[in-house]
Amino acid sequence: MRKSRIFLLVVAMVCIGIIVYGVMKIKAQPQEEQASFAVVNELHQLITSESVYDVNSEKLVEGALRGMANAINDPYSTYYSEQEAALHKQTLASERIGIGVELADANGKIIVVAPIKASPAEKAGIRPLDELIQINEVRLDGKSMGEVRKLMYGKEGEAVELVIYRPELDQHLKLVVKRERLKNDTVEAEVLEVEGRKLGYITINLFGEKTAEEWKEALDGVMKEEVEGLIIDVRDNPGGYLHSVAQMMSMFEQKEKIFAYMQNHDGVTEPLKTKEVEQFQPYVNWLRDTPLTLIQNEGSASASEVFAGALQDWKRSVIIGVTSFGKGTVQQTWDLQNGGEVKLSTNKWLTPSKKWIHDVGIEPDVEVTQHPLYSVETKILKGRFEEGEYSEEVAYSQRILSELGYSISRTDGFFDKDTAQEVESFRKKHDIAEGSYMDEVFFHELTEELQTFKQSKVNDMQLQMAISYIMHQFE
Repeated sequence: MRKSRIFLLVVAMVCIGIIVYGVMKIKAQPQEEQASFAVVNELHQLITSESVYDVNSEKLVEGALRGMANAINDPYSTYYSEQEAALHKQTLASERIGIGVELADANGKIIVVAPIKASPAEKAGIRPLDELIQINEVRLDGKSMGEVRKLMYGKEGEAVELVIYRPELDQHLKLVVKRERLKNDTVEAEVLEVEGRKLGYITINLFGEKTAEEWKEALDGVMKEEVEGLIIDVRDNPGGYLHSVAQMMSMFEQKEKIFAYMQNHDGVTEPLKTKEVEQFQPYVNWLRDTPLTLIQNEGSASASEVFAGALQDWKRSVIIGVTSFGKGTVQQTWDLQNGGEVKLSTNKWLTPSKKWIHDVGIEPDVEVTQHPLYSVETKILKGRFEEGEYSEEVAYSQRILSELGYSISRTDGFFDKDTAQEVESFRKKHDIAEGSYMDEVFFHELTEELQTFKQSKVNDMQLQMAISYIMHQFE
């Protein structure tokens, strides 16, 4: 009996010791954190009181918040200022405020890829290949794409003054464009006719707020046209909302089938399943009976990989293209008191077969590399170049001419005799001033031909393989 009491006393003392240690540790953590933040406050005070540079507290706090997010060393964990947060939310929203223009950074120049159809930008006369020089009296020299987007951001109905350079006219133009509410269409659908058969071709550009609804509308359209096969294109789709993917996967399968797994920082894995929605049943039946394939590329990431990975593991679709980007983490966003927000990676996601594709990507079932011209960036070139000269402009032109089928023997930038002959042939073909030299008129026509080549579905090698695969199913 005495030994039993001693044993119980020892156990009690050990338990009390553990509890006391735990409490002391909990109390110590805030003290350590307070000490860390005391150093931050100390530096803040020193900068504001002693620095020769005039920096306000708001800017210092913004820098500290951005620094903490960057210290995680995760490219997907990000701090957004209030203005950046608003722009980020608009990207995935069903609507956004803007003038409706797609921009690209071409060697430090902000180039118009294309104005959105019927947008304020198109109505104002903005054209593809226009170079954006100035926004509301702010020159864009040295500005990043993020900084340009901030300058373009504003309220609905407000006017933005643009200065553009139009290469074909060699002229600067000033345009005033009013911002409007624009619809963010994330799904596009069309019907392709091949050898007397109709194929549905649906492109998903992003998984935004309304993508599942747009996907449903796209399916309605192709089903109405009585297509016999379906091609889904998620190339260069950077991802988006997982809940949109969940809704779309429920149009493929109704019986609570696992389309992905979520794994938290403790390693706890939770299955994500489709849900039974009565109105989705017609789509489930149609998709089950329709041959389909999916095209992806190295720009297909995150939610688009969840989508492709599920279809591949379910053996519902053959994946055509190249290995996807490989983003296997999921982010969650929190609003902050200053109007900004922080996005942190909180989970890993796994395919139905429990593969983690982070930094690996999803391998295609049929590997098809795209035509080299699709990777050539649009450039606005200036100057005049003749045989015997050497330049980057010549190298760029040689590469395009060679891929377009012209007899170019070298693409290193040296303007040799073969290049001169093919340049002369190109100029004759496009009815521009005779000669064997490159100038801005030549560069403009070359860029136009490059864009025409890219826009033709016949030259899209990955799409053509997808079409061939579907057609093979009918044999």
